[in-house]
Amino acid sequence: MVEGALSEGPLRAGSPLRTPRAASVAGIIFSVLMIVALVLLRISAPDHPGAGGQWLTDSGRRAAVAVALNLVPFAGIAFLWFIGVLRDRIGEREDRFFATVFLGSGLLFVAMMFVAAAVAGAVIAAAAVSSELPGASTLALSRNITNSLLNVYAMRMAAVFTLTTVTIARRTQIVSRWLTIAGIVCAVALLIGIGISPWVELLFPAWILALSLDVLVAGPRASSAERLAGTSNPSRLLARGSQPASAATAPDGCDRGTRRQDGHRA
Repeated sequence: MVEGALSEGPLRAGSPLRTPRAASVAGIIFSVLMIVALVLLRISAPDHPGAGGQWLTDSGRRAAVAVALNLVPFAGIAFLWFIGVLRDRIGEREDRFFATVFLGSGLLFVAMMFVAAAVAGAVIAAAAVSSELPGASTLALSRNITNSLLNVYAMRMAAVFTLTTVTIARRTQIVSRWLTIAGIVCAVALLIGIGISPWVELLFPAWILALSLDVLVAGPRASSAERLAGTSNPSRLLARGSQPASAATAPDGCDRGTRRQDGHRA
């Protein structure tokens, strides 16, 4: 009776939990927040490390940097949700090796991005509450740590994440072909061109935005195809119909066998 009640409910027994396809909006949210944060940081903070801390006296620039740093946690949360959505779209075709690299690089990217934002935010908070500006050595150390975490390590992990995603997408054919080509170009640019121009960082959220839109558009088509495949398979219907019959005849068969043994003994 318990199995029958579970099978009649909205979630059948043994059926996997599915993330809604509309959750790919998380990738779009991450892309928008990440692009806004990176642009605000680049136009507000000085490009040269020797510029000193005079820009911290400008309340407008300091507020813009603070807004950018406050957007980073929400972008990271949306990116983690996007990873789950993408793994749900891959489904049972997921390869363990590439899935490990895919998940590990994504988590490392978010962790390094959080640490870089925390280091930069500490300097902004110190300048806001103190009457004196931080020393030149303190600003240089904070800037070097932030740039190293964001440009050297986080963006390299983003390149690994992009390459792994492209490899999985090419094998499983879950996205359009042009997205795989664009992903390879984006990964190579993040690995090589990040030291040439800091604006190369925008390629990663832009590619995530395109991938999220493709998953969002293809979601209804994939779900309808799965429903048609499930209803057009007669073996599944026969298997479902035969289970209650076998379960119902099992007690009768046991009773008949017991009766026959009792008759022979008598």
